[in-house]
Amino acid sequence: MTPTTMHAMVIEEVGGPDRLVARDVPRPQRVGSEVLVKVTAAGVNRCDVEAREGRADGAALATFPAVLGHDFSGVVVETPYAAHPLRPGDAVYGMGTFPRGGGSYAEYISVPSMSVARKPASLSHVEAAGVPLAALTAWGMVVEVAKAHEGQRMLIQAGAGGVGHFAVQFASYFGAHVVATGSQRNSGWLRELGAAEVVDYSSAEFDRTTRDVDVVLNLLDDDEVATRSLAVLRPGGLMVQAPSSNREALVGRAADAGLRATGFAVTPDAATLAVIGRLLDSGDVHVYVDDVYDLADAADAQRRLEQGHTRGKLVLRVADE
Repeated sequence: MTPTTMHAMVIEEVGGPDRLVARDVPRPQRVGSEVLVKVTAAGVNRCDVEAREGRADGAALATFPAVLGHDFSGVVVETPYAAHPLRPGDAVYGMGTFPRGGGSYAEYISVPSMSVARKPASLSHVEAAGVPLAALTAWGMVVEVAKAHEGQRMLIQAGAGGVGHFAVQFASYFGAHVVATGSQRNSGWLRELGAAEVVDYSSAEFDRTTRDVDVVLNLLDDDEVATRSLAVLRPGGLMVQAPSSNREALVGRAADAGLRATGFAVTPDAATLAVIGRLLDSGDVHVYVDDVYDLADAADAQRRLEQGHTRGKLVLRVADE
């Protein structure tokens, strides 16, 4: 029998990493078309940090304590009906509905079935938990908005991060000539992922070494970097900006310069996750997990993320594989 309570990392008020505390809370009740999943691992994302601080999605939190976390990998416990394509015992990965619903820093999560796909067979749950939010964000920016294709020149800011390392791979897979910014230690790794050029941000200014690109993917919430990124675009070029406070002003500045700019927000989608899963199983795309923390150490994981310079993803281990 599924327990009525569960262990979770919650915030009882917004603030710093110390606001993340361990609590026993009611297990979510599956309703409607949702699938109840026993979580094995949960991804750690920058938006989790923002939510903890009361910014971005965190501003919509209506009640406390609140369970943080967006993406997960685990095992199905309950489904909407007996003949549902997903069955109890199936290994799945996906994204939750935080802040409208409970997050993934917990033993159980109930999520819409259209936000869940079968876990790639080649990945462990820890590896799979690092995929959904970052890979779906990268896919949306690279494939759906920028429409990566042969001969396109694409600059990807912060190519070694969670979203960035997927964006480099997707853009390269679809034939784009990828220029990625990153640290010197990540230069070789970024080339292995598919970057044709790597700009070491510690020793070179990207806007002096890079010109006439068709698309810039800016994954840095930095107004100065965003403005300088516009300068490297060819006339009519496109900048896709991850959600940030300067998005509307950036769109205006781009238009004044004869350029295009747009923001982007990720959409949980099982069909796209299934496509990404096939690319992962075929070896055409890889997920890199920089470090794994126990669920109880979620605050330490977020502190590490805030320090920057992580390669790929950080993941929380919620249960044994």
